Amino acid sequence: SHIFKKNRDLTKAWKGKTEQLLRVNEHDFTMRPAFGGPAIPVGVDVQVESLDSISEVDMDFTMTLYLRHYWKDERLSFPSTNNKSMTFDGRLVKKIWVPDVFFVHSKRSFIHDTTTDNIMLRVFPDGHVLYSMRVTVTAMCNMDFSHFPLDSQTCSLELESYAYTDEDLMLYWKNGNESLKTDEKISLSQFLIQKFHTTSRLAFYSSTGWYNRLYINFTLRRHIFFFLLQTYFPATLMVMLSWVSFWIDRRAVPARVSLGITTVLTMSTIITGVNASMPRVSYIKAVDIYLWVSFVFVFLSVLEYAAVNYLTTVQERKERKLRERFSCSCGIPHSKTMMLDGNYSESDANSLAGYTRNQMVPEEDKPEKMVVHLAMSNESNSSRKRGLKGHVGLRIIQNTHAIDKYSRLIFPGTYIFFNLIYWSVFS
Repeated sequence: SHIFKKNRDLTKAWKGKTEQLLRVNEHDFTMRPAFGGPAIPVGVDVQVESLDSISEVDMDFTMTLYLRHYWKDERLSFPSTNNKSMTFDGRLVKKIWVPDVFFVHSKRSFIHDTTTDNIMLRVFPDGHVLYSMRVTVTAMCNMDFSHFPLDSQTCSLELESYAYTDEDLMLYWKNGNESLKTDEKISLSQFLIQKFHTTSRLAFYSSTGWYNRLYINFTLRRHIFFFLLQTYFPATLMVMLSWVSFWIDRRAVPARVSLGITTVLTMSTIITGVNASMPRVSYIKAVDIYLWVSFVFVFLSVLEYAAVNYLTTVQERKERKLRERFSCSCGIPHSKTMMLDGNYSESDANSLAGYTRNQMVPEEDKPEKMVVHLAMSNESNSSRKRGLKGHVGLRIIQNTHAIDKYSRLIFPGTYIFFNLIYWSVFS
């Protein structure tokens, strides 16, 4: 009994209802505290529990937080010998005045209600009130994707009184920048959270006046490694694959055409996949520049072979006309003349057996063609086979067009130069 008398508190010994202790029925709580007087200061602090998601398509974010309000309402003061506070759940909130703070630019929000409404009200003997709730809110975030995916985004969650202007309610951060606290375990799959900070300023509405507005600002830096694996590396490999056609024989039409078409279609698939997960913005993104430049390089490699094939056809037409003209005017009864472009089989060589070397008639060299008078003595089959193997490398060199030779240097060099400029500008 001695301990009870020493620590005796009216809040524990009160036998009546809580409403009678707080005199809830004696006051009109539809009116703000100190109605008609100066603006009532309402302090706010926030503890961010989690950043649930960031959506580029919808341009919004979802956040779960503990929102706490602090103010003084002398109508709720009560007698206490040791300054003990009283704590209530959400049922008393409906009977007293609380600040009407809402989230500006909010799309969806709700107070958690499992297993009961996540609301806490704490009243101190001098009338100071702590009002806390657990809220999940989805709010708009204006994102700029001009540097995507090498971008940083800054989003804000804005708090403001809906009804009371700055003349009736002064909303402020209770402890400045210390009013915002975050859980150390907060993490996102695509973003690195760089900074959380608070700001405040006045917002003006032409019809109602000035309001205090609080901002929870956070800066996000996008992780680039995912996009390197899924977008940049595949696109670069497709461009490099298209260069393989420059080393393929210009007469291998199916090989070079199929390689070019395959790389073009693959680049189209990559571009479509990236844009499918992005909002339809009206400006060019950084990833668009890289993918479309890569697509142009792949497409130019196809056009390069089209030019090579066309010029080869024109060249063969000229050689055919030249062969027809020399077939009747050669004047050599005991020799045979053969127009070669460096591509002949062993049967062609065997058909020339029996011709002596003194029967060879030199012709003047012409660019991009070869007029050969062959004479072969009766040698063994093994000697002829060794001679034909020696011409394999010569055939490949002779069947390489000049455009292919230049393309082997120009295409890689230009693409490397583009990459240097791209990564220096956007990284």
